Amino acid sequence: MDGIFKALNDPARRALLDSLRMKDGQSLSDLEQVLQMSRFGVMKHLRILEDANLIVTRKVGRFKYHYLNVLPLQEMMDRWAAPFLQTQARALSELKLKLERDTKMGKPDFMMQTFIRCTQDALWAALTEADQMAAYHFACNVVTGNAVPGDTTTFLFPNGEAMLKQVTTALDPKTRIEMTFEPLFMGPDAPASNMVYIVEPQGDMCKLTIEHYNMAAGQEGFAEGWARLASSLKTYLETGTGLKAAM
Repeated sequence: MDGIFKALNDPARRALLDSLRMKDGQSLSDLEQVLQMSRFGVMKHLRILEDANLIVTRKVGRFKYHYLNVLPLQEMMDRWAAPFLQTQARALSELKLKLERDTKMGKPDFMMQTFIRCTQDALWAALTEADQMAAYHFACNVVTGNAVPGDTTTFLFPNGEAMLKQVTTALDPKTRIEMTFEPLFMGPDAPASNMVYIVEPQGDMCKLTIEHYNMAAGQEGFAEGWARLASSLKTYLETGTGLKAAM
């Protein structure tokens, strides 16, 4: 928590976060345009933000891309602001991100990571079994179809309308799931994209990384949905009850 406050206590670093909030996945050269200082100075500020887990990075080829990681900020808000504002509490763990596995889909448009105190088997079941997805999804009470390569998983609103459809395209048991992402809530003609879950055991916890690729213009709001889902999934696995809330 001290690292977050230190990182935010500088207008240059806040400007970098604002820039990533407006356009995620920027390179060092892109972010140099935000600050009137040397390349070394920008790198120094980025390192402080990365150490505080406020940004995460992914190297693709010769370029390193930077992403805003909203979960530590959400944790800070839940701890310090939520009790006073009486907003819905979200149980989030301490967060960090370090990705080592390249994908064939190129640079992700969105990345998020959380740590969950559970077994690898429990997390895998929650990500692949339809009845468990329905138990923690923040907006859908019914989910049909387990995550099986080639099969379709559909998320249904309480009124029976389909919110989201996903087709599992690749699966490495207990470690990785690749799926399509078809946002039916945006209309039948909304562009589909791709997403990946990466599961890594870490002692008595599991590290879950979420990547989203090929997002179309206007779909930046998916980040809030991922934050809600990650929060509810974590709470479900650690307490037995998900965080159900309206969109």
